[in-house]
Amino acid sequence: MAKLAVPAAPGGQPTSEFIGPDGKAMHLGDLKGQVVVVNFWATWCGPCKEEMPSLAKLAKDYAGKDLKVVAISVDRPEEGPAAKEFLKSHGGLDFYNDPKFALPFALNPRADGIPTTLIYDRQGRERARLSGGADWSTEQAKKVMDTVLAEKG
Repeated sequence: MAKLAVPAAPGGQPTSEFIGPDGKAMHLGDLKGQVVVVNFWATWCGPCKEEMPSLAKLAKDYAGKDLKVVAISVDRPEEGPAAKEFLKSHGGLDFYNDPKFALPFALNPRADGIPTTLIYDRQGRERARLSGGADWSTEQAKKVMDTVLAEKG
């Protein structure tokens, strides 16, 4: 969590579309009203795969609360089945896909690479960002989530 960056002023979400778990196009704005932890990852990225179980644990720890973990694979469409299977066998997160690899470049500022994780508040404003892998099951990570969850507006 030492690499967690908090912007001076909360930024907005990109409007690029990606594929949701149901196979339909969606936007990050569709998740407004809850705290959203967005993680960009790929099956060819070692640090991405390493942190996935801790993201799955974070999702389980906050089940029933207004927090959604959205792990967006930037794998190509033909790699989608392998990415989906990886998530299933490493904690069971839903499969989201950005096969055009557009969202990381639509961020302001754009992602430094993957994995990159962003935390958005209920209004869809970026509250924190971490470039590189991390353990999302730590008490420090939970404090960040609890802080954003406790905000009212």
